[in-house]
Amino acid sequence: MKYKIAISIGDLNGIGLEIAIKAHEEISKLCEPIYCINETMLDRGLKLLGVSKPQNFNIHPTKGEFDIKPSKVTKKSGKFSYDSFIEAIKLAKKGKVDAITTLPINKQSWNEAGISYKGHTEVLRDYFGRDAIMMLGCDKMFVALFTEHIPLSAVCENIKTKKLTQFLIDFYNNVKSDKICVLGLNPHSGDGGVLGDEEVKIIKAIKEANNELNQKIFYGPAVPDTAFTKQNRSQYKYFVAMYHDQGLAPLKALYFDEGINASLNLPIVRTSVDHGTAFDIAYKTDRELNTTSYINAIKEACKLIKNK
Repeated sequence: MKYKIAISIGDLNGIGLEIAIKAHEEISKLCEPIYCINETMLDRGLKLLGVSKPQNFNIHPTKGEFDIKPSKVTKKSGKFSYDSFIEAIKLAKKGKVDAITTLPINKQSWNEAGISYKGHTEVLRDYFGRDAIMMLGCDKMFVALFTEHIPLSAVCENIKTKKLTQFLIDFYNNVKSDKICVLGLNPHSGDGGVLGDEEVKIIKAIKEANNELNQKIFYGPAVPDTAFTKQNRSQYKYFVAMYHDQGLAPLKALYFDEGINASLNLPIVRTSVDHGTAFDIAYKTDRELNTTSYINAIKEACKLIKNK
């Protein structure tokens, strides 16, 4: 029996719908996709793309109609992408689907629509009242982000031993890896306090998490500029980064097309593509659209459902 997965359609002014259409036949072999969109908006998107509706393209209606404006930031497209996501969440919460996979939204469009959240993970955190963990990567390497969409200037004050300890324990309980690399914050991991003392908190959190789990799972703090070398990646599959770009810059440099996003530590399974709306190429025909991240996100959702 195939798992049912709700597909949040993303910003219709971007590449989300085209990805869904192009990959539909392939992902239908992996799961039973249910697309959160309505017939009117689907028809408008299909006309712009110049394609027909695929067979067995099942939808769960999301209210709202507007003119699709390729490559544009608009509040109506932002509102519709948010509503599509909420519909997918409701389906998962009611047990009508086994997981959610999200196509890309545009944060500026959400802002134009008066939506205060900066992204999917923040919505899920609020909706379920749980400390969702943002993990990105592929089968070769995954990175969990301790801090996410906050200014770099605010990272230091957010590194607290108790909070990091719980984050590490929750992360382990979701991935069950017996060896996880935790990055330091400062250059050279602080060089014994010469370049910063945040590593003292990180060291304490690693020790306390290992003690709580009664086994040595977490290693570090690793020097950030060598943490993702080929040699280190041969020892670790899972990494914990202290801030957004510390983990995602190397991940995307190594595995940009393959990467996915997964929200862990929630009562539902949610995965996503690890790329944006690509307004620069939306609804254009003179290029090849890569669906690898979307297909990998569906595959990862199936794995997480099976292991839940």
